[in-house]
Amino acid sequence: MIAQQWSKVSKELRQELGESSFKSWIEPLELVGVENGIARLRAPSRFVGDWVKRNYHDKIVARLRADHADLSQLEFSVSTAPIVRKAPSTGSAGSRTAEPAAVFEGAPLEGRYTFDNFVVGKPNELAHAAAKRVAEGGPVTFNPLFLYGGVGLGKTHLMHAIVWELSQTRPDLQVLYLSAEQFMYRFVQALRDRQIMDFKNLFRSVDVLMVDDVQFIAGKDSTQEEFFHTFNALVDQNKQIVISADCAPGEIKDLEDRITSRMQCGLVVDLHPTDYELRLGILHRKAAIFAETLGPVNVGDGVFEFLAHRITNNVRVLEGALQRLFAFSNLIGQEITLDMVQDCLSDILRSSDRRVTVEEIQRKVSEHFNIRLSDMLGPKRARNIARPRQIAMYLAKELTSRSLPEIGRRFGGRDHTTILYGVRKVEEMRGTDSQLGEDVDLLRRLLQS
Repeated sequence: MIAQQWSKVSKELRQELGESSFKSWIEPLELVGVENGIARLRAPSRFVGDWVKRNYHDKIVARLRADHADLSQLEFSVSTAPIVRKAPSTGSAGSRTAEPAAVFEGAPLEGRYTFDNFVVGKPNELAHAAAKRVAEGGPVTFNPLFLYGGVGLGKTHLMHAIVWELSQTRPDLQVLYLSAEQFMYRFVQALRDRQIMDFKNLFRSVDVLMVDDVQFIAGKDSTQEEFFHTFNALVDQNKQIVISADCAPGEIKDLEDRITSRMQCGLVVDLHPTDYELRLGILHRKAAIFAETLGPVNVGDGVFEFLAHRITNNVRVLEGALQRLFAFSNLIGQEITLDMVQDCLSDILRSSDRRVTVEEIQRKVSEHFNIRLSDMLGPKRARNIARPRQIAMYLAKELTSRSLPEIGRRFGGRDHTTILYGVRKVEEMRGTDSQLGEDVDLLRRLLQS
């Protein structure tokens, strides 16, 4: 009876409050009982109970009165175990099905994104070590931890892994994980509903704040202002902040200088593109996980090595390709051979042949000429910077499908005519400058390998 009453109230509150607020505050609650005009609810933490009592007390009481006319008050107790919510399950031993009670996430957590499932290699070992240190829940000498890198290199995996680990090592901590887009959405919603103080209290009372894809707030002045003050308030209280983005703080266009400066005060870690050894390790690890789910599959000689060589740009694509092979092999009952790989993954292999990104080109050219990436994207015109910049523009035009205006935007917002001039300049010089020609050929081979 009680469960049916609460289910009805929950449905009504979901419609009124919206999905985001409902999932954060109402869904974790459990109605325990109603007696002597008091409704007793169980919350995952005192923090949630206090928040709901301040903000939704009257709404909940009004709906429960349909079945309990004398109801006038809510009381909250704290659950001693995590509230179970829907979470992705991999079917492996390391999968998670319950969300940690101390966590209020704006984005759903992936059950497979744990430290146990993260394959460590040279390109990501520093990021992994820093994330593990934060996940221990003790004093950390760097704040914030800023993780950046391209798509599919493990930023979000590490963010989720920190949350899962904190739920085990420090269940007493209040952890808030969400994307920068959700931060902005909640801020705008608080302004609209005139609940800005509640917004401030929420974000400034957590122990660990984790914000994914922070580049999203760039150019959004009001959101940047609130993020800056939230950042300062938490740092002043020695609360940990973890941030991820697709590029370094100084390379996020339209991000306020004061925010950039604050982010650079902590530990800034680049997740480099995967190397061959790391990709091979990922394939072996994922194959073991897929075998647990789909059953044992025979993999022929050279298959893992071939995939590690050919699919280089994105770990997610690599994992998806392997999962497709395992599923196909399981269905038809055949060994995974190189011939099967060619047939089954023809679309992925074709797209991987030229799937080089502008960002990868910029990073590789900067490393080759030993210049800072921020200088390449910035306004400096010194020859030792301008020439590598033009080579990067040329390679971006040759190796990607991006238009000149798109390439210009990725080179610090330059006009497409500037990109065209750089491309033509390199084309002219390749015939007369043998050293430049060798540099371009070497970089092309490195990027396409």
